[in-house]
Parts: sequence; structure tokens; C-alpha cells
Amino acid sequence: MSLKTDIAQEILNFDMDAEVEKITSNMRALLSKKLHKRGLVVAMSGGIDSSVSSALSVKAVGPKKVFGLLLPEQDSSSDSETKGHILAKHHGIEYLVHDIAPTLQAIGCYQWRDEAIKATFPEYGEGWKNKIVIAGGSEGQFNHFQLVVQSPAGEITEKRLGLKEYLQIVAATNYKQRIRKTVEFFHADRLNYAVVGTPNRVEYDQGFFVKNGDGSADIKPIAHLYKTQVYALAKHLGLPEAICNTTPTTDTYSMPQGQDEFYYALPYQEMDIALWCYNKNMPANELAKVLEIAEEQAAFIYKDIEAKRKTTAPLHWPAILIEPVDLGL
Repeated sequence: MSLKTDIAQEILNFDMDAEVEKITSNMRALLSKKLHKRGLVVAMSGGIDSSVSSALSVKAVGPKKVFGLLLPEQDSSSDSETKGHILAKHHGIEYLVHDIAPTLQAIGCYQWRDEAIKATFPEYGEGWKNKIVIAGGSEGQFNHFQLVVQSPAGEITEKRLGLKEYLQIVAATNYKQRIRKTVEFFHADRLNYAVVGTPNRVEYDQGFFVKNGDGSADIKPIAHLYKTQVYALAKHLGLPEAICNTTPTTDTYSMPQGQDEFYYALPYQEMDIALWCYNKNMPANELAKVLEIAEEQAAFIYKDIEAKRKTTAPLHWPAILIEPVDLGL
């Protein structure tokens, strides 16, 4: 058995029944004693994190007190919506499909994005698809981003993005997460429910979320769990096979895009191991042995973890006050 397999199994060596009980009992306590809300709202993308978060919500308060939302837009995969329907019906919860594309169109999301894409690919237009991929961090370079486009004929081309264009595309696509969250909080206010956030530990740690978008919530039940632990809980909780076997994607760009392509230095299984080793203060040479990579590359991966923590720290901050305000709490 390899070191990589050993650590992967160690990450999964947790009492899942006890974990579910801990999470759900705390959710109930937070609802009744701190938030004073009647139930829970969960946006379900069909991905593993929102699926497990919704399952835990149902376990915590029962299906009649969980409201599900499916929030597709024009770049969403049809597979995501299909899995969202499967999940909602599996839980037996009330849910709503709300297409946010008209809102995004009205506020200029697609227009601003396409303008930035055309600065790199002037020929980009109707029928084309796009995504952004990350490069550099795991090789010891500064992270930089490549824009990938696909023509209607299927031809794929890639170019390095300038900073201005990168920021504009990301700012435009961040509208998607913020509009979704606005819809979630509308229904939470309407029902006097709390909003459930769905980041796992790697996403939360490495800042893979949008401030005031998918980073906003009342309760984040799985932010302490590694992605592989979330997958394990999905099976433990008896979620449909189509959900348990789903591949992590951003579901933000019109071309298929893995989370590792856009943000992480590694596929999620190895990213879990790298972060776990980092959190256990294992030196880079030990990580190199575990992942069977060069020691230099392992050191670059650790530096990338540190860099993302530093640069995304403000995403975790509340608004900064000029001086403290005593609320008597």
C-alpha cells in the first residue's frame, strides 16, 4: 500500500454516524437558540457539497422545514439541473427552479464578460464557449490565467489573459453567485428560514468562493470537512448514485471546467492530501513522497496554499469598522 493511499484512508478514518449527529444537532441548536429561524434554505447545484449539505439539513429539521432552490443560468450544465431535481425528489422537500439568466442579462453579466473575452479573441461571438484555467502555482511561478475558447465548429484555442481582462471576466461571472445568494435570502426572509452555505474545507480554507455570493450564509455545516470526507458522507447518507459519483465542476463557464483547472493546483483527492499534510505540519519532502512528486514541486504546492490563504483572507472578513461600536451583546 502506498503512502498516498495510507493518508487518503487516514483522512477518511472518522466516525460518520457521530459526525452526522454532531453537525445536525448543532444545526438545530443554532436555528432555535441563536438564529431564531424556522427552517433551512439550500441552493442545490447537483454537486456533492450542496447535496450533502441538503441531506444534513433534512436530517436536522426534517423535509417539511427545508426549502430547495435550483438556480440555473445560460451557462449551467443541464446535468446540474437534472441532478438537482433528482436530489430534491429524493429528499421529499419543496423546491423551486428559478432561472437567473434574465436577471444576469439585465445587469450586464454576459455583456461585460464577452467584452473582456473579445479583447483577447476578437472573433468571439454567438455560439462560442469559454472557460478560464489556472497555471503556474504548482510549478513555483506566479499564478496566471489562460482563456480557453471553443468556436461553433469545435476548434479550441487558448491564450494567456491580461490582468484587466481576467478581472473583468471574474467580476462579471461573480454576478452569478451573488444573484443566486440574493434569491436564497429572499426565500429565507419569506419563510423565516436560515440560509445554508455549502463550502467544504478546501474551498473555505483556500478562498474558493465569492464574497457576498456563495461565501454568504447563516450556517456552513461542512466547512470543516475535506472533500473526500464529503463524498464519503454522501454514500453514508444514502444519496442517489448519480450524486455520489458526480465530478466536481465550477458550473460557471460555458465550457466544462474542473475546479482544479480554475483554482487548485491539484485534483481534489490530492488537494485534500496536500492540505491535510500542510495542516499536520508535514515537511514538503514528506508530501513529495506521499504524492510521488519532486520535492521542489511539493514545496511549490505548499507555497501556493499559503499564497491563497493570504490573498483571499479578506473574503472571510466582515466589514471593517473605523472604531469599535458597542452593541451591548
